[in-house]
Amino acid sequence: MTFKAEYIWIDGTVPTAKLRSKTKILEDGADLPIWGFDGSSTNQAEGHASDRVLQPVFSCPDPIRGGDNLLVLCEVLNIDMTPHSSNTRALLRPVAEKFAAQEPIFGIEQEYTFFDGARPLGFPVGGFPAAQGGYYCGVGSDEIFGREIVEKHLDHCLAAGLSISGINAEVMPGQWEFQVGPVGPLEVSDQLWIARWLLYRTAEEFNVSATLNPKPVKGDWNGAGAHTNFSTKAMREDYRAIISACEALGEGSKPLDHVKNYGAGIDERLTGLHETAPWDEFSYGVSDRGASVRIPWQVKEDGKGYIEDRRPNANVDPYVVTRLIVDTCCTGLEKDGLV
Repeated sequence: MTFKAEYIWIDGTVPTAKLRSKTKILEDGADLPIWGFDGSSTNQAEGHASDRVLQPVFSCPDPIRGGDNLLVLCEVLNIDMTPHSSNTRALLRPVAEKFAAQEPIFGIEQEYTFFDGARPLGFPVGGFPAAQGGYYCGVGSDEIFGREIVEKHLDHCLAAGLSISGINAEVMPGQWEFQVGPVGPLEVSDQLWIARWLLYRTAEEFNVSATLNPKPVKGDWNGAGAHTNFSTKAMREDYRAIISACEALGEGSKPLDHVKNYGAGIDERLTGLHETAPWDEFSYGVSDRGASVRIPWQVKEDGKGYIEDRRPNANVDPYVVTRLIVDTCCTGLEKDGLV
């Protein structure tokens, strides 16, 4: 007997990478082998030396095909088995290992927008719907569009064993969110990429596309982010560590170092309006959704917990954002003697 393994990888498209996948047939009980692909067709090689290698790093049940079939997330390697330049996971691994004793965990809120052709799902042809306000966590066919896709995607993620912790309708018609975590930096990033692949694949069945465009509709409409919730063991025990992490994120060149790696088009979304802080300013505050980093009110009340970096775009690479936050915050906690 055989099973189908869907090998999934992140390509080299810039400024925002795309997901690619192809199917390998394997004998039951077989280990997942390395595989190859044409990197010249994925912006990861030139035609005269086009071979690239897929190294399986995470697998889970395939909820679409069912049975013993698997989804297999891969790192991209060169033929000498070194990480390809597009392989951002390889850069996260040593940072995650370095600060593992601090027990960093993440919960990422992935916003996205469904499109029916060239217009957001729920937008009338040649016009605009009523202003945003009633759509957020709404109910009813006059305000909610795409729920059947969202529910099927949620079921797929749960069947795959992903750490999905919730879903909700967002501020604009056709805009939704799912949350992954709380789990470690590598785990949350791997699972988010798989959840994104499942989102695109599920939407295919409804002839609808899902986009991570951070500003899918210009004007007075919210953008789409990937709000990134973060804590360490010290932060989960001591409010001083919460403040230390916030201060570390705002120190020196760190704000701009982070923002420039938080997803293409970030200046279109982080304008200071629509529940964002300006991209070129840094701030943090309790219960402040207009700040760069929000400290939830319950964290202030409890004197411990987590912070929410509200700056990352929906199209951010989770391997990059988790690496930057772990490196910056955990280094700051060490510097302040809080670990």
